[in-house]
Amino acid sequence: MDGILLVDKPAEWTSMDVCAHLRGVLHEKHIGHTGTLDPNATGLLVVLTGKGTKAAKYAENDTKEYIARLRLGTVTDTQDIWGTVLEHNGQTRTREQLEAVLEAFRGPIMQLPPMYSAIKIRGKKLYEIARRGGDVPRDPRPVTIHRLTVTDQDEAGDWGLEIACSKGTYIRTLCADIGAALGCGGCMSALRRVRAGRFTIEQAHTLEEIRSDPEKFILPLELIVPGGENDG
Repeated sequence: MDGILLVDKPAEWTSMDVCAHLRGVLHEKHIGHTGTLDPNATGLLVVLTGKGTKAAKYAENDTKEYIARLRLGTVTDTQDIWGTVLEHNGQTRTREQLEAVLEAFRGPIMQLPPMYSAIKIRGKKLYEIARRGGDVPRDPRPVTIHRLTVTDQDEAGDWGLEIACSKGTYIRTLCADIGAALGCGGCMSALRRVRAGRFTIEQAHTLEEIRSDPEKFILPLELIVPGGENDG
């Protein structure tokens, strides 16, 4: 069964959990995705099935869009609220202060990959090293933040951010870096992917929906392969 499935990934599932689950649903061993979502993140996961897994290279550089929440005054080892708290100072900042530092994070920037990531250095995944209490030098990587805007502040004091960015951007690292720039520290408290390339969250389906009639939701590979229908 070759094609594309647009999944609304639930929280507490890894991206590979979703793929493994769909292997059983579709009775198809060749299943992959075009961009990982952290386990506690939700939203659009573009899954490729059958021969479609070979088309992943065509979606590697797609722009991704997210809705995130930033919690100021808290620093954790994973750069999100699910990690171990390293500092909690209770500080916050005004919207004007937050807006003032965001310009430095728009456009091409250099970002240091977090230790809690699947990047391999000398054959070891960083998160495996981090879980053993280790730390290794990493080189900053170029990423591009195409759009970064503040939307609101909720009752808990967390700020809403809308972000459009290039491949390889870590949103939790972006949140931590914004907090550091504000002098109070910060971490990500929620993340939802709402767009990947041409696909949007409105087109995605829950795992429950897909289980009910999997073939109904499979889209043609031509939607991402160059020269395909409405390509670009």
